[in-house]
Amino acid sequence: MFLVLDLYWNVFRQTGNIETYLLMKEVEADNIKDKETASSAAEYEDPIG
Repeated sequence: MFLVLDLYWNVFRQTGNIETYLLMKEVEADNIKDKETASSAAEYEDPIG
């Protein structure tokens, strides 16, 4: 995932394209949300089942 963020960051740095920056931030936020969802799901798993 970090490679994708690095790619977006480098494109933004070279072009100044704000849409690329916003896309990078959206991907970054989705990644954080997915990690939180995964950790929440792991907490609620039935240890017996």
